[in-house]
Amino acid sequence: MRLFDGPDDAPATLLLAHGAGAPMDSPFMAAIASGVGLKGWRVVRFEFAYMARMRETGRRQGPDRMSVLQEAFRQQVQLEKEAWPDRPLFVGGKSMGGRVASLLVDELGQNAGVRGCLCLGYPFHPPGKPLTLRTEHLAELQAPTLILQGERDPFGKREEVEGYGLSGQVLVEWIPSGDHSFKPTKGSGLSEAQNWATAVDLADSFLGDVLHV
Repeated sequence: MRLFDGPDDAPATLLLAHGAGAPMDSPFMAAIASGVGLKGWRVVRFEFAYMARMRETGRRQGPDRMSVLQEAFRQQVQLEKEAWPDRPLFVGGKSMGGRVASLLVDELGQNAGVRGCLCLGYPFHPPGKPLTLRTEHLAELQAPTLILQGERDPFGKREEVEGYGLSGQVLVEWIPSGDHSFKPTKGSGLSEAQNWATAVDLADSFLGDVLHV
């Protein structure tokens, strides 16, 4: 099952994967996908097999191995390129889904013409384990990549991430006072909806900048 937002005649498609613990139709995923779709981009959401099994059985389970997740993402890219061979394609996702996309984007750029990557709350490290970094490939990325990160995300706070050696192709934009799903503190004066709208605006600008439209 896949979900679609935005016009069929969009200048590009954004293929989005969900995070480890919430499905493709979570409030966060729905807000980002619908928001980017309203900006004029086609957005396709899909579910990894383990999440589809959870939906069917109602029993929680952990994600599949990274190699399985990567192959599933490759298959989704192939579906899009077969259906729309001339349309520019971007990959991305929430947390784990964005990590999978970022691990593949250079390969997909060479083999499938993928133009860039969008990460929504990147899991730079597990919460409470700041030395267990998942950043090695981010130092070498060649594809344009936007990471949208909450300033107080336990998977990578601003003061931590700004010290990482990331590729010059990786742009990190900060969602004010946001957590891993961009929810702000009550004292910030911001709402979750406002932060989601900020994320949509930044994603829209990134897609347009890469395509020069």
